[in-house]
Amino acid sequence: MARSPGNPLIPSHHGVAASCVALPPLKQPPWPTLLDFLDHRMPTVGRATWQLRLQSGLVVDERGAALPPTTPYQGGARVYYYRSVSDETPIPFEETVLFQDAHLVVADKPHFLPVTPGGRYVQETLLVRLQQRLGLPALAPLHRIDRETAGLVLFAVNPTERGAYHALFSGRTMRKHYEAIAAFSESLRSPQVHRSQLRDHATDFFRMCEVPAAEHPQPNSETRIELLERHGEWARYGLEPLTGKRHQLRVHMNALGLPIVGDQLYPHTLHGPNEAEDFSTPLRLLAKSLAFTDPVTGEARRFESARGLDWPAARSAPC
Repeated sequence: MARSPGNPLIPSHHGVAASCVALPPLKQPPWPTLLDFLDHRMPTVGRATWQLRLQSGLVVDERGAALPPTTPYQGGARVYYYRSVSDETPIPFEETVLFQDAHLVVADKPHFLPVTPGGRYVQETLLVRLQQRLGLPALAPLHRIDRETAGLVLFAVNPTERGAYHALFSGRTMRKHYEAIAAFSESLRSPQVHRSQLRDHATDFFRMCEVPAAEHPQPNSETRIELLERHGEWARYGLEPLTGKRHQLRVHMNALGLPIVGDQLYPHTLHGPNEAEDFSTPLRLLAKSLAFTDPVTGEARRFESARGLDWPAARSAPC
């Protein structure tokens, strides 16, 4: 698996940090050249693309020296490469920087913008945009929210302080509040805490699912849910995730029979991860506020998104 290099000799390229891959130290490697190995290890990239990256100086060794296409395979070495995506789809929405000091950057992310590079997005990501805009190549996200979700994302300015801030998200000292719009339910008990066991979907790698309590009664996810406002057939809900599982809020709301408006994955997949984006139907989920005691400065911090969620149109009455 490629991973973040953590090598100060490897600079970013157009705001994108290099990825790292280790070459297995085999006695008789089946790959004569580095190109052969990269094509075998990451075939979805394509041999022609790897050849072009090598020719363009976008694959380097641990000292940052460019490796040509004829480079022999050398087991035990680490190689760094820069990802790129041809014809990357522009995201026509802008982020806002709500706060910046010597330790933290707090961004207010729009819907549809990924936090970090991955898949078909590299330049059109919150991290790369902020690194270039603020001139902070070492900027790193302290947590992530889904590409479809809008709202607050925290970044560490100094690499040496990341661990202290990361610890906030591993326990329950970070207070995270979200808002979502879904159907109004007369039967919903508010407030309530929804607990369940979440696991990866058996067939769809990009989805999660709840395990029936009879099969696995021990929950690993917990969300506090509160009705905030009713608007006809719709309602605005306050969601406080007490754990941080992938898609937790979306899965929990769906489990209550209240899928979040605009959700393309729950209860059914309406839009796959590689399909063209429909910017007219955002997921009505917003990371609204974050509150914590700063582990570096000792200050009480609270940040709130300036964004809001639009009410959907009324559903048509059946004929």
